[in-house]
Amino acid sequence: MDSAIETSAMRKVYLRILPLTVLLYLLCYIDRINVGFAALTMNKDIGLDAWTYGLSSSAFYLGYVLFEVPSNLIMDRVGARLWLARIMISWGIASALTAAVWGPSSFLVIRFLLGAGEAGLFPGVLLLFTYWFPDGHRARIIGAFTLALPVSVALGAPISTAILGMDGVLGLKGWQWIYILEALPTVIIGCFVLVAMTDRPAQASWLTEPERNWLAGTLETERRAVESGGKYNVLQSMTNPKILLLSLNYLGIVTASLGLLLFVPQIIKALGATNMGVGYVTSLAYVCGAISMFGFGWLSDRLRDRRWLLFLTCGMATLGLVIAGATIGTWWSLFGICLATAGFYGTKGPFWAMPTMLLTGAAAASGLAFINAFGNIGGALGPAIVGWLKAETGSFAGGLYGLAAFTAASMVICAVGLHIPRRVGVEVAAAE
Repeated sequence: MDSAIETSAMRKVYLRILPLTVLLYLLCYIDRINVGFAALTMNKDIGLDAWTYGLSSSAFYLGYVLFEVPSNLIMDRVGARLWLARIMISWGIASALTAAVWGPSSFLVIRFLLGAGEAGLFPGVLLLFTYWFPDGHRARIIGAFTLALPVSVALGAPISTAILGMDGVLGLKGWQWIYILEALPTVIIGCFVLVAMTDRPAQASWLTEPERNWLAGTLETERRAVESGGKYNVLQSMTNPKILLLSLNYLGIVTASLGLLLFVPQIIKALGATNMGVGYVTSLAYVCGAISMFGFGWLSDRLRDRRWLLFLTCGMATLGLVIAGATIGTWWSLFGICLATAGFYGTKGPFWAMPTMLLTGAAAASGLAFINAFGNIGGALGPAIVGWLKAETGSFAGGLYGLAAFTAASMVICAVGLHIPRRVGVEVAAAE
């Protein structure tokens, strides 16, 4: 009987929660990465050199990191429905305002505001998942949710480059249209979240009473199982050695991932591709990322393994970056970019299922936000490193090798530091 209730309940939960959260993150990432395509013409128009363009990512992540933990703690108090809607509307407005920048200084200010507006979205959704998805579903739901990352690039690349062709319409530049047209859906869907999202299972009128009871009971049993290994407060959730190691691991992954992401269009453009060709070729790498993300998320839950699949995917990213650097200037570099991207996105499911093997409640809210904020310092480091090395050497190769060093360090952390005992399976089995 419980098996039938579980199947029915989780089918409804997946259908209710997953499509909406994927849409949120899809729009979020399109609004975040469209700068890479706008830069094909925007940089010259407003006087951005490679160093200042890389610094814009630092400005974005400064705002992002500063407001990440406070945002998630507020969401834990006021609820996901209200707070996620606020986040979407804030960043949508900031993204649209990018069309009004006139020089490097105004561009850096708007990127900071965009980061501040978006802060808390990703860890907020991860926290929402802890309210709805038992441990055995965590890597799958996170892998499926973060499919929005590569899909946003695969879809956003040709869309953004097509909008770039609107240059001169109504007296606006093509890059200005990118920011305006891609921000509008974000604000609209932000308003829709207020109607469509449910904060907790107890409020879910779309579940039957037996389904609500089963889900609430399972999540409560798992919470007690995790806390049997130690219960942490908010401060401890950001200072526990395992959390710090997870943060360092994520720093390596994000530094390399975003260091590559913002410069992929320019690397491909240097091969002689047209602007539209850049969009289609870029999308290929992120199709590989989408397949890897879904596959490793499913495999992680199936094998009940987090650590060694994380090690494997970090290794894929490292090898891909080295290949891309060694073959820069040739189409073989695209193979390395595809492999690296598959590695980056394959880490998502195994990695983000690990913090909640240690943390619950408000500690999960602060811990998830802290890991994401700390890791996203890499969003400032990665592009700045690549931009600086490109300016110094005249080639992207050195930057790619530098990024590979970060993912190699993440591999080492996996191998020697991320053994986290899995208590949930044992405790839940005992309860049954």
